[in-house]
Amino acid sequence: MPTPVVMPQMGESIAEGTIVRWIKKVGDSVDRDEPLFEISTDKVDAEIPSPAAGVLTDIAVKEGETVAVNSVVATIGVAGELAAGNGAASAPAAKAAPPTPAAPAALAAPAALGAPAAPAAAAASAAPSRPDVSSDRQKSSPLVRRIAKEHGVDIGQIAGSGIGGRVTKQDILGFIETGPGMAARGAEPAPAAKAPAQVWAPGTVEVRPMSVIRKKIAEHMVLSKRTSAHVYSVFEVNYTRVDQVRKAKKDDYESRGAKLTYTSFIAQVVVDCLRNHGVINASIDGDNVLYKKDINLGIAVALENGLIVPVVKQAGEKNLMGLARAIQDVADRARAKKLNPEEVQGGTFTITNPGNFGAQFGLPIINQPQVAILGVGAIEKRAVVIDDMIGIRLMGFLTLGYDHRLVDGAVADQFMADVKKGIENFDPSRV
Repeated sequence: MPTPVVMPQMGESIAEGTIVRWIKKVGDSVDRDEPLFEISTDKVDAEIPSPAAGVLTDIAVKEGETVAVNSVVATIGVAGELAAGNGAASAPAAKAAPPTPAAPAALAAPAALGAPAAPAAAAASAAPSRPDVSSDRQKSSPLVRRIAKEHGVDIGQIAGSGIGGRVTKQDILGFIETGPGMAARGAEPAPAAKAPAQVWAPGTVEVRPMSVIRKKIAEHMVLSKRTSAHVYSVFEVNYTRVDQVRKAKKDDYESRGAKLTYTSFIAQVVVDCLRNHGVINASIDGDNVLYKKDINLGIAVALENGLIVPVVKQAGEKNLMGLARAIQDVADRARAKKLNPEEVQGGTFTITNPGNFGAQFGLPIINQPQVAILGVGAIEKRAVVIDDMIGIRLMGFLTLGYDHRLVDGAVADQFMADVKKGIENFDPSRV
């Protein structure tokens, strides 16, 4: 009997997924639990294992297409039945929901391309009424509902482009950008004409579509810049003491399966300071401030084709060993595409480390709905003034990006002063 392969449910709030890459091709033999294809959702990228052993006889959904969860995307047949499998596979494949169009390349596309606001508003108002408007929660994700609440938008006014009329993140952001809500607030209209297209000589440009993960990064970054009032503070920190402790203990940690990095020390100090500066660990929900009791630390991980921020849950309850192991674990599984959706949700504060590539410091964009993010610059030996003398010390810059809607400069600088003090005077007994 052929085995249908379906788009998996990768999280409670996830209704659809995009096929990024087929690892196996039609005619290939597959083992049970062997990676079959790679998907991308609103939350995480993952490799999906085969539900059975056999031969991949049919692929019903092409790379780059988006379908609803539980839609049939392929069929696994018995070895030697490839020809028959191609015909047999068409029946279950027909049950698959039609793929949705590819998502827009960036959240700000309507404004950037100069699309007039009126047609979008007219389309929204002219959309046929839906008898199921009262079931908005089933027609949108928690993220979409949060954005709607923040901007005072009735989701029922938006014609969703997702599966079954589902209102996607692109739908609501496009509606906010060009719909009646913006006009009511007196926003400037979009430019009347498109910017002139760039002209390139034949053969001098290679055009490639944006990858799914690149689109999602673009959406999230534009949303964050539109949402938060970004301000930055930069502190120079002496890592000499931490370096001495690290050199003395790193072999012991490695023998117990943990990699003792500077990030581990920084994370430990940050957790301590977040306990004393609760507003840095908070978020904004409309006119309310949510002060989080748990400290869930996001650790930005660079991938070959983008960036992902897995979360170390309950970081406030871990010692240095626990943090070192947890950071290494989520980073390794992020690169291997083995994260679960819940492991990239629920973060309350994020650490990103552009210094790995030599940057002195960066100005990172806040990871919504958080209100602050810490950027770690390159840690290297520099000449510094110590007691009116020149000395060589291991130095580096830390940058705090924060949302000025909630966090004032004095509060941010007090937090950073405590982080600096905690690193420069790290207690070796805690290792």
